[in-house]
Amino acid sequence: MAEQGKRAGTFDVIRQRIKVKREDYKRYKFTDDQNNILKTFFDLAQEFDSLVEFYSISVLILPQYMDVICRLYLMGDGGTLQLVQASDKEPLATPQPAPASIQQISQITRQANTLLLPIFLGIPGGKREESSGVFEVIAPQKISQQVEFFLEKFTNRLAVSLTGKLAAHQSLKHIEFVSNLVTDIEHNVIIPNMYFKHLFNKLRKKIKDMDELEQQIKAMKEAMGMTGNESCQKILDKVASLHKSLDDYHQEMEKHHKSSSLFIESLFRRDHFTRGELVLRTRKCIVVDEIIAPQLEHYHRRFLSQGVVVEHPVDMQDEEIVLQVDVGLLAQVYANLFSNALKYTETVDVDGGLKQRKALAYGREFVKDCFGPGIDGVKFNVFTTGHHLSPEDAAKIFDEGCRGTNVGNQLGTGHGLSFVRQVVEIHGGSVGYEPVLHGNNFWFCLPLPKEEGDS
Repeated sequence: MAEQGKRAGTFDVIRQRIKVKREDYKRYKFTDDQNNILKTFFDLAQEFDSLVEFYSISVLILPQYMDVICRLYLMGDGGTLQLVQASDKEPLATPQPAPASIQQISQITRQANTLLLPIFLGIPGGKREESSGVFEVIAPQKISQQVEFFLEKFTNRLAVSLTGKLAAHQSLKHIEFVSNLVTDIEHNVIIPNMYFKHLFNKLRKKIKDMDELEQQIKAMKEAMGMTGNESCQKILDKVASLHKSLDDYHQEMEKHHKSSSLFIESLFRRDHFTRGELVLRTRKCIVVDEIIAPQLEHYHRRFLSQGVVVEHPVDMQDEEIVLQVDVGLLAQVYANLFSNALKYTETVDVDGGLKQRKALAYGREFVKDCFGPGIDGVKFNVFTTGHHLSPEDAAKIFDEGCRGTNVGNQLGTGHGLSFVRQVVEIHGGSVGYEPVLHGNNFWFCLPLPKEEGDS
């Protein structure tokens, strides 16, 4: 109802603005030629696409209807005005420095029979302190007030169209850049990253060779009757210790590489960039085994270092729920939630102050008709101890760029929870926050797949 009321209000505002503009145009009393100039400009601005063509249109229309010379100056990258096109010159291949007589202006300026009109790029009605260019009109005699008023309106329309052209041009450049970047990422990041798996396999083989060497040394020690030799035992212990350390490091690196590879693959898919949105690649998976457990293992050491106790739920130990999800993207949902837990989990008093608790807990629960009649869901929870969010923070915590007032000195961008919401929603789910006893629960709900044969 609120959204409908807002739309109705906007509708009425636009209707009133149309009435005002209708009366304005009556008051302007533009000549037929002046009206034709505006119509010609709008038609040609849509017909031709490139910036160079637009610059030519801007300076050539007026001389076809009036005895004037037009020149268009725009601010260059160096912060100085440059002549980009003129009706009395050959087409310019590259911009030229503006003459000393042409300066950046913020209001219409007369110089004899010349009129300098500032060009303000950007949102109409926005701040108009410094112009982004100058439109110069040179006439054989003094320009009348009526013509000056018309030229002001023409320049305003030129500025609005130019703003759109520049934005479109910049967007095309960005699209081309992103397209090239995706190719570079695929060639220089993803493919070389796959080679690490080959190296890990070779390292695994070397560790196995060391295991065999350790067994051979033990056998030689016994065969040579040196079972009680202390020096020999020290060497054997050192080999065993080295073997175990290498094995531990190998497993740790392999886990981190697996997690990083999953994120790289899911974030840098070509489909994301081609379509301009996150594109799912779903498969059936058991969320606890394939998503939550690996992420908990990935964060295990960091939770220990921060004194955060991970409390495992009893009801998920024999998890049998199979969901159709994008494993890579959903893993990043948990990575974001666990990363926030590292930053914001606090120690709280429990049992009337007799004990203290600094913990993260996770779980899930079935929600009947979660997404409408007959559409059940699974609610996944990530709880952390600490002070509750304020109602104001809670209402917008999943918005892009939002950071709670409790962040203190913790670094962050306010993007993590917005990303969580985006991923969950493209899965057809929903997200939320709720204050609970001893802390805060962040949750998301995913729809259960329909049983075979369901309509």
